[in-house]
Amino acid sequence: MIGRGVGVRSGRIVVLLGLLAAVSLGAVAPAEAARKRQAKRGGYAPPQAAIVVDAKTGKVLYGQNEDAPRIPASITKVMTLYVLFEQMEKGRFSAETPMRVSAYAAAQAPSKLGLQAGDTIRTEDAIKALVTKSANDVAVVVAENVGGSEAEFARMMTNKARQIGMASTTFRNPHGLPANPPNITTARDLATLGRAIQDRFPRYYAYFGTRVFHYQGSAHANHNKLLGRVEGVDGIKTGFTRASGFNLLTSAKTDDRHVVAVVLGGRSGASRDQRMASLIDSTLPRAYAGRRTAPIVAEAPVERARPAVVAAAGTAPSGTVVAPVRVAQADPAPAAVTTGSVKPPLDLSAMRPVQASMAGPTATPSGMRWNAGPQGAPVPPGTIPSAQAPVAQAPAPVLPAQAEVKVASVAPVAVAPAKAAPAAAPEARRPSGWSIQLGAAEDESKARAILENAKAKSPRALGRTVPYTEKVVAKGGETLYRARFAGFEEADEAQAACKALKRSGFACFATRG
Repeated sequence: MIGRGVGVRSGRIVVLLGLLAAVSLGAVAPAEAARKRQAKRGGYAPPQAAIVVDAKTGKVLYGQNEDAPRIPASITKVMTLYVLFEQMEKGRFSAETPMRVSAYAAAQAPSKLGLQAGDTIRTEDAIKALVTKSANDVAVVVAENVGGSEAEFARMMTNKARQIGMASTTFRNPHGLPANPPNITTARDLATLGRAIQDRFPRYYAYFGTRVFHYQGSAHANHNKLLGRVEGVDGIKTGFTRASGFNLLTSAKTDDRHVVAVVLGGRSGASRDQRMASLIDSTLPRAYAGRRTAPIVAEAPVERARPAVVAAAGTAPSGTVVAPVRVAQADPAPAAVTTGSVKPPLDLSAMRPVQASMAGPTATPSGMRWNAGPQGAPVPPGTIPSAQAPVAQAPAPVLPAQAEVKVASVAPVAVAPAKAAPAAAPEARRPSGWSIQLGAAEDESKARAILENAKAKSPRALGRTVPYTEKVVAKGGETLYRARFAGFEEADEAQAACKALKRSGFACFATRG
């Protein structure tokens, strides 16, 4: 009896303990499940942002936190390539130019190509390494070979961002690795960059479609998994750091529609790609299918004209005329990040030229200026007229010593009696109708060579158009010469000529005037 009673009591105790344990487990189950779910995610929730822009109209088709500051990570390398492409367009680098590798570049953290100090890498290989493997060592190689140092190149990147309308972007390095302070941008600014690099460098943009890069016996696949998987996707660049999350800037086209999209802050590469594919699927059919109405997104050098400088009283002879001084606006210092309104992209075609000169002996467009030769015959650019063929624009007269005027570092302003100066030639104006631009070079002879080459390769497309160069002064005082053909009456004609030129390997875009 005693044993039976003890057994009963023991059984009841066991049952009671089991019930208490069940109740206790039931009470903590939701919290434990939540903890496990968080552990599975790693507690990782980077700040998100996204935008989809219709490239033909500039209209935002979708936006989420598009103006909030974000870290671009390796999407930074798109601007690194933008700056490099500009140097290639100017003739300072070619696809075959060797770039030297420093010890600092070789020491960069992965992802990297594994270059060694003292090595060299061809410019084209550097481009493909950035596009596919997102190599950080190569990004520094580009920065040092183009800008002289990583810091100077980052300044160039930020200035270029300002020029194309990326008002909320500041770059500290060329690769996007963590820095203090970090590279900062917005989804809207990155969409602007994605549009600008296509508009400005259509020939070089094709590199972003590289699926696999072969280098020294190794194959490096493109990190952009949407290439070849989502119809219409042709680039551009992925990025990831722990602080930024998984980022992607991409472009998708059909025959008549085009969108540029950005997804920032993905928790994984797969979830980021899935979201981007969904955004493209939902917005591309809604994109505008007609003619492009948005302006070309490209940098717009700014030139300011100061008022005429007045000589001090009593220092200049009566009737003296002091010419106005044109001073190029200095490069701005990297500005603080703003989260308010964002400046719209600047239209390169709206920039006022400093000077325009024709590149051939064909008819002169309305408002363009020639040097006058004998009997009014045009003198080819670069030809020095004879004494019997005065130049229409008078040379600057010598400034009397007592009336010398200086503005900052600008040369003394020329002053002469008004009656002694020939009549000034009228200021050059843009041609009427439509023109196409094939690029810009730092030397006018190179710009003319671009025009001659294009004319030789595409004579039918250019027809009776008029080749000319247009001098512009960029920020920082850099002088560039645009290579253009004028004489298109309609936008369609100019765009058709551009298509033909692109097939021959030329960068080209149409612009009014």
